[in-house]
Amino acid sequence: MSDTRAPAVRLDGITKRFGDVVANDDVDLSLGKGTVHALIGENGAGKTTLMSVLYGLYEPDAGDVYVDGERRTFDSPRDAIDAGVGMIHQHFQLVDTMTVVQNVVLGHEPTENGLVDEASAREDIEEICSTYGFDVDRYLDTRVERLGVGVQQRVEIVKSLYRGADTLVLDEPTAVLTPQEVEGLFEVMDELTDRGRSLIFITHKLDEALAVADRITVLRDGKNVGTVDAADTTQEELAQLMVGRDVLFDYPERESVPGEVALSVEELRVRDDRDLEQVSDVDFAVREGEVFGVAGVEGNGQAELVEALNGLRTVDSGTVTFDGVDVTDASRRRRIESGIAYVPEDRQAEGLVQDYDLVRNALLGNQTVEPYERGGFIDWRAVRDHAEEIVDRYDVQPSDADAEAASLSGGNQQKFIVGRELEHRPDLVVASHPTRGVDIGAIEFIHERLLEMRDAGMAVLLVSSKLDEVRKLADRIAVMYEGEFVDVVDPDAVTERELGLLMAGETVESGDEAADRSDRTAESAESADSAD
Repeated sequence: MSDTRAPAVRLDGITKRFGDVVANDDVDLSLGKGTVHALIGENGAGKTTLMSVLYGLYEPDAGDVYVDGERRTFDSPRDAIDAGVGMIHQHFQLVDTMTVVQNVVLGHEPTENGLVDEASAREDIEEICSTYGFDVDRYLDTRVERLGVGVQQRVEIVKSLYRGADTLVLDEPTAVLTPQEVEGLFEVMDELTDRGRSLIFITHKLDEALAVADRITVLRDGKNVGTVDAADTTQEELAQLMVGRDVLFDYPERESVPGEVALSVEELRVRDDRDLEQVSDVDFAVREGEVFGVAGVEGNGQAELVEALNGLRTVDSGTVTFDGVDVTDASRRRRIESGIAYVPEDRQAEGLVQDYDLVRNALLGNQTVEPYERGGFIDWRAVRDHAEEIVDRYDVQPSDADAEAASLSGGNQQKFIVGRELEHRPDLVVASHPTRGVDIGAIEFIHERLLEMRDAGMAVLLVSSKLDEVRKLADRIAVMYEGEFVDVVDPDAVTERELGLLMAGETVESGDEAADRSDRTAESAESADSAD
């Protein structure tokens, strides 16, 4: 029998090793019932490993897991689920071709006389939706692939509640949501805790941790370096705990002035692998000394746009001009040689060869570029010097050019890729989600490098779903929705809410338009009063 006075979850002295690497070092964490506990830390700090121990994916080398005051040993996630612990992964664990009701009950189907009792399942799901104010019951017969990201996330939460979860681990749950969807998620979290559920909220966003959490635990180098009440701390204090130094949150205003057009795109149309048009008649230009931001919810054509600009996807129609030269049909290698650098969205699949050391990874894409190629041969001494310079200047850890890429944390992999692309001093950098899954210290570092590029007169195309990132770095922001640029705005003249509305495909009125509409409404009201 559970102890109602005990914490919902208590982790006591958890240690987890992978060979010589200590991922968790004697970590304690206590989650109060009906509360939100945020877990933050740099990449490689041990957050995912700690939650994997709680969720039964890893067995700890030392320490104990308690749920409702009872010591538990989990051999699999099924054991954790049976104990009332659920986890909502950043990448949803849903089957796209199945309906919502099929996904929710998958592996836990109620039966009657040997057959799936769908009527009973529907009744239970509808009760959960009614209790927590979810709108998921409207989509029970809809295939998941037809749902928006925010609804899919609620399906995951309903799935965990259907399986009896009293404690939920939310892993970077706001990463793919619009601001309006984030607000909706926070309302859901409030409702869950109001009804006694307990939540662990893994996030890189300090403002979100402060807004939604009751307590916050910071991990650094596998250790718990502090647990604080959210009401008694600040972003600056949390950042200092995370990285062990002060972190710059505000950047000085830009001083450089945009120059000539570096990249010009006209009437661009691009299809995806299913032969569906994902980029529809897009026009824009990026100037020297400018950061041009592209914001939008993922899946609205940004990936296909970036691939087309980098020679990785065939253009259906339209033109791409770089430095006055038509490169619409140019190969990726020709674009590299002409001065286009690319920081890819997926660092592991596109940015690095995981089994290669950093020296060989430093050469990727530059096999025909001096000084690494001389007379048809690779100058490995020059390549090694390049790799060591990246490791040193970009503070890549471990600081060993002979280390395999797979041995680096995500943040250090990203710093290495950014260093490799920027140190060639290109004329244009296409940076696609350059800080995805990266901790605050690495984010600050990458932002500073991109701004250095801009201030040196280079052109930067920044694609990001993080509104705070594009608003902080971009000189202009294009909002992409269903393959089109619905608007290009000044980041200083638009609110985050207005950007969120544009990202959702809604029209945002200008101040003059809103005033005109208000005047018309007032005039109509006066006329109605006169008629009465």
